[in-house]
Amino acid sequence: MADRPYHHGDLRRELLRQAAGMIEEVGPARVSLRELARRAGVSHAAPAHHFGDKTGLLTAIATEGFHLLADQLTEALKGTGDFLEVGVAYVEFAVTHRAHFEVMFRPDLYEPDDADVRAARQRSTTALQSGISAASPEATGPDARTASLAAWSMVHGFASLWITGALPTSLGSDAAAAARQVAGVLTLGPRGTGRHSAQRTDDERAAAPR
Repeated sequence: MADRPYHHGDLRRELLRQAAGMIEEVGPARVSLRELARRAGVSHAAPAHHFGDKTGLLTAIATEGFHLLADQLTEALKGTGDFLEVGVAYVEFAVTHRAHFEVMFRPDLYEPDDADVRAARQRSTTALQSGISAASPEATGPDARTASLAAWSMVHGFASLWITGALPTSLGSDAAAAARQVAGVLTLGPRGTGRHSAQRTDDERAAAPR
């Protein structure tokens, strides 16, 4: 079967879109280039031409995912200047791009040292760290790295629990709203109950009339 033209975009992009759909249905381990070609309506050789093999395909999915995540985190920070909203954006990304999320943090599935995926991963890391810097400008060096790891662990863990349905149903069906609710208890940024919130409370007490 000859490759058919795609009026809405190039074939490589269409193959990535179809691959993401497959991952959501059957998981990354069961993705095959042959089935991908069938779904896209192209020759069996077409996916191999673009990605080489399954590992190459999943490397492309991870690369695209890290870029999409970086874009979403950057937009949240620029739009709000609030790290809490950067964390919410991370959760929203995981929910709306579940296939990418399932692959990105499984380096055993793709080539983690691929130049494109490394650059994309660094973009997303920088975007998250920028949000932390905005929330904690005094954090530098090891403090900044520790804060980044803590923040990433928190939002990533929440996103993973949400996707697997492990969180209480009392949180509702809106992932973003639930993330904000949890962040009100567990420090996710300036609006949390940790050091930043405590400092704000002390300042408010000092300014209150006596």
